[in-house]
Amino acid sequence: MPNHLKSETSPYLLQHAENPVDWYPWGEEAFCRAREEDKPVFLSIGYSACHWCHVMAHESFEDQETAELLNRWFVSIKVDREERPDVDSVYMAVCQAFTGSGGWPMSIFLTPEKQPFFAGTYFPKRRQGGMVSFGELLTLIHKKWERDRSALLSPAEEIVALLNQPKAENGKAEPELLEEAVGLYKRLFDRENSGFGSAPKFPSPHNLLFLLAYYGRRGNRDCLEMVERTLTQMVRGGLFDHIGGGFCRYSTDERFLVPHFEKMLYDNALLILAYCEAHSTTRKKLYLLAAKQTADFVLREMAAPEGGFYSAQDADSDGEEGKYYPFTPEEITRLLGSERGEAFNRHFDVTEAGNFEGKNIPNLLQSDPEGRTLDGLLETVYQYHRDRCALHLDDKILTAWNGLMIAALCHLYQANGEGKYLDAAKRADHFLWETLWDGESLHVSFRAGRRGERGFLDDYAACLFAQLALYGATLDGAYLERAEQLCRDACARFQDRENGGFYLYGEEHEALVLRPKETYDGAMPSGNSLMAWNLARLSQLASEECYGPLAERQLDFLAADAAQYPAGYAMFLLALLDYRDPPPKVTVVCSDKAEASRLPLELPAEAAVILREPGGDYPLKNGRTTFYVCRGHSCLPPVNGLSNDFSPCRSTQNPI
Repeated sequence: MPNHLKSETSPYLLQHAENPVDWYPWGEEAFCRAREEDKPVFLSIGYSACHWCHVMAHESFEDQETAELLNRWFVSIKVDREERPDVDSVYMAVCQAFTGSGGWPMSIFLTPEKQPFFAGTYFPKRRQGGMVSFGELLTLIHKKWERDRSALLSPAEEIVALLNQPKAENGKAEPELLEEAVGLYKRLFDRENSGFGSAPKFPSPHNLLFLLAYYGRRGNRDCLEMVERTLTQMVRGGLFDHIGGGFCRYSTDERFLVPHFEKMLYDNALLILAYCEAHSTTRKKLYLLAAKQTADFVLREMAAPEGGFYSAQDADSDGEEGKYYPFTPEEITRLLGSERGEAFNRHFDVTEAGNFEGKNIPNLLQSDPEGRTLDGLLETVYQYHRDRCALHLDDKILTAWNGLMIAALCHLYQANGEGKYLDAAKRADHFLWETLWDGESLHVSFRAGRRGERGFLDDYAACLFAQLALYGATLDGAYLERAEQLCRDACARFQDRENGGFYLYGEEHEALVLRPKETYDGAMPSGNSLMAWNLARLSQLASEECYGPLAERQLDFLAADAAQYPAGYAMFLLALLDYRDPPPKVTVVCSDKAEASRLPLELPAEAAVILREPGGDYPLKNGRTTFYVCRGHSCLPPVNGLSNDFSPCRSTQNPI
């Protein structure tokens, strides 16, 4: 019998709709029942492409014996972290406070009043080493709830009270933070294998964007070397899908060879940005090729017909992690024939010994990554593994992640001039405003004809980011106006005017046990960091008087947290660098409309303002299109053209 998830639209929740566990979605119905029956709540948070979520589901949630324990002693709630980032953020903070770490699946035990009292992540069906089995844990918590509830709850009350304490004070966004961060990145850099730290290694493209920007402003070649080696290693290794394009979520090893196979929209958006900027900085074809192949994968496999982009492809196929991707040499030679198959196997390191559980993840760690002699075979192999087994697609459309992809496609268009990327960005933007905007508010998600919750800070920040990118790609003032409107909305809904920063959720949202202000830049930039960047950019493009003080205050708010570990706040660092050392601002007065239409690809568009007719302080010079260039508080004489080596035209001055 289906449980209470049967009417949900989230692919993750629907994966559990036939479980014998009597799941509820997050909502008052579940908590009301818990109060009436005086039962604790078991809250399980995950997402559809999460491998260990699937493992715990198969072991425990599909198991009749475990389900009976949950149904007898608890009220069970399932949450898709991507649709309820507020619930996920609150209880992730709790999980980290309880255990020192976090992850998914997240397993939280709550009172009927939503107060957490125990937290963890994955629990096995049977005891493994030092890990208690899930059934043992359920039994222990039930006994404590019945016999010694005060002892169970009192430590949790102290932790929640501690988490609710406001930050003591803001910092001061001093330039020294930038140097400290660069020094920390240098210490973390893996000089043998590239990337930062040890396995598992995440792409963290915003780290690379900051280092590229720092190189562009300060000329620090160590920063460029770290970026280039990392980007090259990632695109040569198995983290990149050499057959179908696009990047997996992270590498399980130091060399970026063996990935965790799920593909997330946000990772690929941020990586497109990083590879585009690396190409703009170095003009190396490999980086632009990686950006194009990633974008083409997204347009081919993750684009909805209506214009938006889907969320993720699963790591598992037919219940087996990574089954979709590896090959044996025999498969390839059988498919392509002996001569071509052997050439393919040599190029992509497909061997009898294998590099992943007896099979092979195609990679170019032993080959020239720019050697494209086998391009004609890739389509055949791609179609073969598409037919061999299927990847589960999480087909919900998330506003925040779409905002990042829109921005990425705009920058790819600026890098290579191919109109299909700008067209795709415009279609996705149109979809957001037609479908995920209700006339008053953005919404988090869309699937099966239904919008999700009202939007959170990340949705507004990423959508604003997208409008600024669209403006940069087109110099159409309508996008800049929409960016300003979104900024006003975000400030009205989420800003803490008294203490600084932005809350994750607004007054119109459900009140939870915590009201977080997320600042750390993890797999994605935090909403607060992205707002700092947005405010800095708006101060340069729209109004220094209006947005400058807001940007300054937001940077100071973030500085206190960033000072503790600056390498974890790359988007904030990028905003700080951009604000303290802004790119030259170019004001263009066009002589005619035809000239205006040619400008977007010829200008440092992110720092450009286009006037389609002369007037006021900006007349034409010699009756021709005129450029007014200012840096800081000084301006150059107006000119009728910009030389190719003039710094405002170099995108290294302004990476995103």
